[in-house]
Amino acid sequence: MKTAERTRDKLTLAEVCAELGITRSTFYDWRAKRKAPRCITLPNGSLRIRRTELDRWLTAREDAA
Repeated sequence: MKTAERTRDKLTLAEVCAELGITRSTFYDWRAKRKAPRCITLPNGSLRIRRTELDRWLTAREDAA
């Protein structure tokens, strides 16, 4: 897998918040309540979210209409 593809597979917190239309504080609130998608914590403390995990998390929250 190419490095660029591997990097795009992991989204920054800012990218996830922008995609969901939420603030960072909302994301951290969800995370504290264990309602957020699973995250990867880097050694510097930054968070990354796998694209596949975000998609899985969103699918699990779809409302059957």
